[in-house]
Amino acid sequence: MSEVQTGPTRTLKVLVYSDDRQVREQIRLALGSRIADDLPEVEAIDVATQAAAVHAVDAGGYDVLIADGEAVPAGGMGLCHQLKDEVADCPPVVLLVARTADAWLASWSRADAISTHPVDPVELPRIVADLVRAV
Repeated sequence: MSEVQTGPTRTLKVLVYSDDRQVREQIRLALGSRIADDLPEVEAIDVATQAAAVHAVDAGGYDVLIADGEAVPAGGMGLCHQLKDEVADCPPVVLLVARTADAWLASWSRADAISTHPVDPVELPRIVADLVRAV
């Protein structure tokens, strides 16, 4: 993964995976154009299928993946697990989970962080910013 830089040409590339168009829109709206003053502007790229997400991550260039744990037929947990197994330079993954009881599944999937589903517009940008800073 590339180092996050705060130059005028650098953006924070976020891959958003969900089969639900409304969930993808909620994520984009929560992230806005900038998640924190000390981080570059956000460029969110949406994908709606597991195949598209795998292809995008495999191609590289993403700083973070936000995956919908409730997506069907391929949920974000299974996708995360697959990517962590198959992609050597997998970006950090934020997994959206609907139930706190699903946190153990997020751990199994090797997600780097979890956030709530439905999208919390305050919590999600904070979690993504903290994750980007930690990397």
